[in-house]
Amino acid sequence: MRIAYDVSPLSHPRTGIGNYMRGALAGLAEAAAGEHEIVAFAPTSPQGLRAIPEALAAVPVELRLRFLPFAHHWRQAWSRLGRPPVERFLGPIDVLHFSDWMYPPQRGGVRATTIHDLVPLRFPEWVQRRTERMHGAKYRNTARTCHVVFTNSEFTKRDVVDLLGVEPERVRVAHPGVDPRFRPDGERADLGRPYVLTVATLEPRKNLGALVAAHRLLGDRDLALAVAGAEGWGKERLDGEDVVRLGFVDDERLARLYRGAACFAYPSRFEGFGMPIVEAMASGVPVVASSHPSMDESCGDAAVRADPEAPEAIAAAIEEALARRDELVARGLAHAARFSWLEAGRTLLRGYAELRSSCA
Repeated sequence: MRIAYDVSPLSHPRTGIGNYMRGALAGLAEAAAGEHEIVAFAPTSPQGLRAIPEALAAVPVELRLRFLPFAHHWRQAWSRLGRPPVERFLGPIDVLHFSDWMYPPQRGGVRATTIHDLVPLRFPEWVQRRTERMHGAKYRNTARTCHVVFTNSEFTKRDVVDLLGVEPERVRVAHPGVDPRFRPDGERADLGRPYVLTVATLEPRKNLGALVAAHRLLGDRDLALAVAGAEGWGKERLDGEDVVRLGFVDDERLARLYRGAACFAYPSRFEGFGMPIVEAMASGVPVVASSHPSMDESCGDAAVRADPEAPEAIAAAIEEALARRDELVARGLAHAARFSWLEAGRTLLRGYAELRSSCA
């Protein structure tokens, strides 16, 4: 098969969706084992011409990048106009797997995409207006045209079936894997004192204000709160002399931060899966996570759960996680070992192959 995979989001610094895309593509290339041709393509900006090859440097795929000024507007226009077909730029393909950033037309073959969550549909107040418009159009096109829709969790699969009206047999779950950087052995970050770590873009859904309030309730514990994540949007205030703002960190530094943490806390109100939860577990750190059911699969039975809207519950959960550290670390390592990018890649490849047979 000749598989065209849209990698446009890798033009930006990688957070959850970018990390999933890079990991899934690496798993797909490994599963393909040289028997299938994988073309990673994107109409992109000058930034993308630098960032995408860097992100995929170790992944054996063919890169087809095209510079376009105002690339976002071109991608949206291409999606809305429905022409020309992607084959005009890439040649014949057997599969098109498009991203959140566009839904380009194609002449034939299997049409596929990944939906990471339905936050813009469920909770439009938690996203910017441009994101709501862009994702809404993609969701409609996906439900109408895709032969197969991949999701990162069973929870998101149920949302896609219930809210988009996609038949269950068209939806496959490809859970994320864990980058090998995230392991318990290795250098640990030293912030000068013990710390609780959280990893999130600063936006309302991530609920960091509740975590700051919970941290204040920990009282006389000499624990800093370290916040790793890019600036987002919204009015979250992360004030406090014991709050350490780290900004966006790359994976190498993030691995050291996980390993050095006394505890990892993730109070998000809603997720498609919650990849940082599993990364922290794989790094040998006890985890406190939101009790929202969208994170049940990432947590398993290896995290202390807390109501994300109750700072006192989050504070109590942190105290519990610190007290049960050895038990939770062992449980977390075992749980994280279940997730593999190779298995995600195999799921993608099986879905393409099965649908290609039925489309023929």
